[in-house]
Amino acid sequence: MPRVLLAGESWTIHEIHQKGFDTFTSTSFDTGADAFIAAAATQGIEVEQMYGHDVPAKFPRTAEALSAYDVVIISDIGANSFLLTPETWKRGERSDNSLRALVEWTEQGGGLMMAGGYLSFQGINAAANFARSPIAEVLPVGMLLCDDRVEAPEGAPVAVADAGHPLAPLLSGAPELLGYNEVSAREDARVVATVGDHPLLATREVGSGRTLAWTSDIGPHWCPQPFLDWDGFAPLVGGMLRWLADEAA
Repeated sequence: MPRVLLAGESWTIHEIHQKGFDTFTSTSFDTGADAFIAAAATQGIEVEQMYGHDVPAKFPRTAEALSAYDVVIISDIGANSFLLTPETWKRGERSDNSLRALVEWTEQGGGLMMAGGYLSFQGINAAANFARSPIAEVLPVGMLLCDDRVEAPEGAPVAVADAGHPLAPLLSGAPELLGYNEVSAREDARVVATVGDHPLLATREVGSGRTLAWTSDIGPHWCPQPFLDWDGFAPLVGGMLRWLADEAA
């Protein structure tokens, strides 16, 4: 069974409630990976989630530390959370670059996945900023240098683009999505499926390892409930994770 770490897909919401002359605040915490993690579990794969607020201090910073996992997923959390460790951000000290470690770990045989979202690839206002990060060189897609979100509230169709890829059958009959990050495929990548006019699922062999880009969400809002309820969702999740770990489906 692949050992999988998912970094991100959590957020804190701080609200101001204004009622006439008076105000009060409330704070809540939410996650967006529950359906993905549950789907993986039905495929016999346990996914460990590291919440976004823990990433700066706790994400593995060396290839050796990352070797505890077969697959690492980055989803809806920007490059700053990996680069601005407490030592560097708070004390101005040098610290290991976990994104460089991810590149080394991938080339040595790891499976790296990036899933789409408002803080994936380049993201909203280009704030995710992975195009200028070390892992840009190993992902199967090239990124824009601007806000790359494509909102499709009317629905964006999914189409298989490479029928010969082992993951292609898992996209047959996929429901429409509601948005994605716009990217372009690298020359040595395989675009398994498209959404609208752009890559949705792309893969790449990097050294002894593998990388995969899923450019839409792994939960709402871009990945809507009909997609999560689709009987092909769990097999797709399991197939992507096993492909990254170089395990037979």
